[in-house]
Amino acid sequence: MIKITRRAILKTIGSISVAGLIPISTKASDSDTKPGNDIRTIKTDILVVGGGTAGTIAAIQAARAGCSTILVENGSQLGGTTTTGGVSFPGLFHAWGKQVIGGIGWELVTEAVRLNDDKLPDFTIPYGKDHPKHQVRINPYLYTLLAEEKCLEAGVKLRFYETITEATFRDNNWEVETIGKGTRTKIVCNQLIDCTGNAALTSLAGYGVLREEITQPGSLMFKLGGYDYPSLDLKMIRKRYNEEVMKGRLVKEEFRNNIEGLLSSAGDNISHILGADSTTSTSHTITNVNGRTSLLNTLRFLRELPGCERIHIISMQPETGVRETYRIDGVSQITKDDYVSGKRFEDAVSYSFYPIDLHDKEGIVPKQLTEGILPTIPLRALIPKNSKNFIVAGRCISSDRLANSALRVQASCMGMGQVAGATAALACKQNTSPLYVSINQIKSLIADNGGIVP
Repeated sequence: MIKITRRAILKTIGSISVAGLIPISTKASDSDTKPGNDIRTIKTDILVVGGGTAGTIAAIQAARAGCSTILVENGSQLGGTTTTGGVSFPGLFHAWGKQVIGGIGWELVTEAVRLNDDKLPDFTIPYGKDHPKHQVRINPYLYTLLAEEKCLEAGVKLRFYETITEATFRDNNWEVETIGKGTRTKIVCNQLIDCTGNAALTSLAGYGVLREEITQPGSLMFKLGGYDYPSLDLKMIRKRYNEEVMKGRLVKEEFRNNIEGLLSSAGDNISHILGADSTTSTSHTITNVNGRTSLLNTLRFLRELPGCERIHIISMQPETGVRETYRIDGVSQITKDDYVSGKRFEDAVSYSFYPIDLHDKEGIVPKQLTEGILPTIPLRALIPKNSKNFIVAGRCISSDRLANSALRVQASCMGMGQVAGATAALACKQNTSPLYVSINQIKSLIADNGGIVP
């Protein structure tokens, strides 16, 4: 494993010239603009960085607990993997016939289902290894709207198109600087929540982060149309596909060497982009370009085949989804053995349920949990070593690689987000750090907001 440095993150940001300032309205926060200084200073109790799967839930929970809360997101919408990434089938919320993850994330998911006239899966049916049948298909556009609405209703102040550049702990508060469109801002807060997915805020704050030398491939989500799959000559297509791979025109790893699967699924979650990395603007750009280039090359190849002449792209996500980058070096680390044995940590605050799900260049073969096993998530795995007033949620949780391949899924990250929001709110009110908040108080607050706790 290797450690990222603050310099590595800032290297690709470069020098940014600010042409002007956009006034910022802060209902729950105090603001102060110093004459002659182009950095606007605003204050809040809690700052959440990253508006994805975990960050949205963390911000709503913190605000509902009565703390002024700001959510910074460097994209244009909330939801992350579920929306921008296009994995609009979050799971798993149920295990062995009962619900194990609920709360604000489940509230959002079920409201999206109702408002779109969709149906929940029958969670009483034990699908066993066919776990995707318990994932909840939702309308991602609707989820974005609902997530934003719930943030605003709770009093969360949203700040899109902003990137963090500095994080300094001073006088028992965090000072976080961001750069956005026409803005430079210093946000002073009591508690920080890192939901960036790649532990970018953790690294900027000076705490340790870890990653593997080789990470899991990413996936560009898209949908194809314009062909009749049952009528295709798959034997011929496979022969032509192998020929193109041999020529170097196509790369077999990009669709798991499964051209038949690409066509039968119409592109649903089968793309594999090796080396996918969202850590810096440079690596994220390369990842997105590689994903789109792979799709374009494959589309041109398919349109040369009998029966596929009119194949076309119906939809495509704006970003290639990334499964794995950096994880925090936490007070506690969840190992694969902890996960597959269902270890009940003494500071367990949430559940997780998903098979070990490590993708590589050959594809993916999930390793299912033994029946009855239900992993837990300890609070200490959400807290970087030696940190103060700081907590994380999402896939950058402190864990080894195999455990992380299961912990990174949406339902588990939603549960972590609610834990982080509740813990930060209690820490703020008690003028302490998350590590020292009572586990029983955290559980009580989560339960009061519909969550399910160990």
